[in-house]
Order: sequence, then structure tokens, then C-alpha cells
Amino acid sequence: MQQLSGKTVLVTGASKGIGASIAQSVGRAGARVIAHYSSDRDGAENAVADVEPGDRCLVQADFDDLGAAERAWDEAWDWSGGIDVLVNNAAIMLWDGGFNADTEAWDAAWERTLQINVLAPARLLRRAVNAYLDNAGGTIVTISSWAAQKGVTNPDTIAYGASKAAMHNATQTVARAYAARGILAYVVAPGVVDTRLSRQFAETQGGESSVTAGLAMQEWVPPAEIGELVAYLASGRARHLSGATLDINGASYIR
Repeated sequence: MQQLSGKTVLVTGASKGIGASIAQSVGRAGARVIAHYSSDRDGAENAVADVEPGDRCLVQADFDDLGAAERAWDEAWDWSGGIDVLVNNAAIMLWDGGFNADTEAWDAAWERTLQINVLAPARLLRRAVNAYLDNAGGTIVTISSWAAQKGVTNPDTIAYGASKAAMHNATQTVARAYAARGILAYVVAPGVVDTRLSRQFAETQGGESSVTAGLAMQEWVPPAEIGELVAYLASGRARHLSGATLDINGASYIR
């Protein structure tokens, strides 16, 4: 039997990058997959293309609207009759809210980043916790970043690092508070991942070759490795890792 057979997994931000790889991995492991996307429906469809038609669902929601996040949960739950695993992955990184920005730009970057990276996933986290308390438990996986522990290397993206730290803490709070009630909560903290977002960030750090030179393995993390890690956590085979932060950065940052 596949390790996620019989489980339903909701993956936010599933249309590209890490989220797409997670959707693919949990699908291969036998899960029913609900792929959330904001605007790239084609990307979300591609991410779950190998999942049986009856075992996949697409949910659209723009997390600039908190009500949309709530509706996405309801739509996903109605389709599946339950959600066993929530993967909070969707996030943005803005480059125009640094210390040299004017006050309006600074506030705008913080507000939008916190809206999409904290307030919307926190709504989903809350819905998941309440549902799991009523249904004998469940699993939450938060895709954070090593920036939550060590800060960002580009201060123009300060709001991004802070937002990742916020959800990191929220997830660990859930793990501690509800461990005895069957809720498992994990934080996955990637380093430099081979995604479009990381390549854009690298351009602010001297280019891809400069970033690569600073990595212990001289390699960027393949998104597929994060997908496989999340599938393993979703399986329930590592219950006593609940509350842990799993670093995946190729030994470039060791706490």
C-alpha cells in the first residue's frame, strides 16, 4: 500500500516551485491532492496531472483576500469530506520594502507580505486545528525558510524573513499545545532551492554563481527533495518529530 493511501492533502501555492513538487510527491504516495493556486491554473493542473482524476481537485484563492482563504478551506473540505494534511506553502517575497524605501513603500511591503505569508496561512492553520480537534487529529506542515532562523541576506526582503519566523512560531505553538490531541505539526526550513523565486533573489546577491559558491554542497536544493520530505511527514511515520524544524539546505546552515 502507498504510504498516503486514504489521506487527503491540501497544498497551498501548488502551481510552481516547492508547492508543485510537494503536490507531485504526495500524489505519487497515493494521496488525494487538493492543489491551491492563486492565478496559475495551468501550473496547478500540471502539478497534479499524474494523480487520478477522481483523486485531485484544484482550488483557486487569492490570499490578498482573507475571506478567499477561508472559502478555499471550505471548498476543499466540501470536495473531499475532510482534510488529513494541510501544507501551508504559499508565500511571496517582495524586494521594494527595504530600509531605504519611503514610508509608503515600506508599509505596503510589510502589509502585503504579512497578509499573504502570515494572516492567510494563519486562517488555514486555525481552521485545520479546529477541524482536527473535532476529528481525532491531523497533520500540518509549514514551509518556512532558513531566513526565519538566521535572517535574510538582502535587507530589502526583511518582511519575508519576519513572516516566515511568524508562521514557524505559530506552527510550533500548535505542536506543543495539541500534541496530546493527535495534531502533528512540522516546520520545513529550506535553504536555497532551485526555483524561480530563488533565481530572482540570487540576482540581488551577485548572481547564481555567487550564491552557489557560498553553499557547502555547491548545489541548490532540488524541490523534489522537499516534496519527498513532506510526503514522509504526512505519512505519520515520524510522529515524534512533531514540533521539529527540519532544515534542508545541504549543510550550508547548521544550528
